[in-house]
Amino acid sequence: MTEFKTSTSKSPDGVCVISIGGYLDAHTASDLERNMQQAIDENCTKIVVDFATLEYISSAGLGVFMVFIEPVRLAGGDIKLAAMTEKVFSVFDLLGFPALFTIYKSVPQAIESFSLGG
Repeated sequence: MTEFKTSTSKSPDGVCVISIGGYLDAHTASDLERNMQQAIDENCTKIVVDFATLEYISSAGLGVFMVFIEPVRLAGGDIKLAAMTEKVFSVFDLLGFPALFTIYKSVPQAIESFSLGG
């Protein structure tokens, strides 16, 4: 099993990019929760989650996104998902997440969508 990793950076136009990699499950979901909460505490409501190196996600990992989407949207922002592998996307798709979250092929596309009003 690959260790879970998460980090946050900010784009020049103020979008927080949270990169996640490895395995996101019940044991590691709290790490992502802390990162998401820190971004929100720093008044970042435009959030892109970069899935490029995520290998696995469990229902506990999916739950993290559900916890944060409403407060972020109520604050006038959004959480956009980007760069998912086919394997990870299939989990999101199976559970109907594309109806709740906008999913982009790349992080730059997701970042740009904020400036385009999308």
